[in-house]
Amino acid sequence: MRDLIPAGIAVVVVIVDQLTKLWIMASFALHEQLIIIPGFFNLVYVTNTGAAFGFLAGSKNLLRQSFFVAVAIVALVVIVFAYAHLKRQGKIFVYALGLIAGGAVGNLIDRLRFGSVVDFLDFYIGSYHWPAFNAADSAITTGVGLFLLGTFLQHLEQIPDRD
Repeated sequence: MRDLIPAGIAVVVVIVDQLTKLWIMASFALHEQLIIIPGFFNLVYVTNTGAAFGFLAGSKNLLRQSFFVAVAIVALVVIVFAYAHLKRQGKIFVYALGLIAGGAVGNLIDRLRFGSVVDFLDFYIGSYHWPAFNAADSAITTGVGLFLLGTFLQHLEQIPDRD
């Protein structure tokens, strides 16, 4: 039963990601924004043909699409193999892998359907805007954070006491 936890987390992430993106696409015109917290947070409908921070956004479409699809598939294969080892290391790693896998699949679905990823969460302070992102990106970032935290905690457990 425990082996189903990362898959369950991934499925929930994909569902939340795809439903929020569908809502944004149905409710907003491309580049339309709605101010939620003035000076801090907007909802905005944008698409990203690149990766984080627009990486490869200007490259040729077929090359870019092939690259990102291949990276997502390789990441998912690595996650499956990593799970076999990490499930014995603690729950934090299991949760992390589920979040990362769900985020990767959510953005992969966009790339295959639209040729780009739908982003809609826009945080900013004054004129500085963090690049817009989505629920899949949030899951990946949270998963990586949990993975790093788990690694750090394991390292702390291995340090001998200095009494």
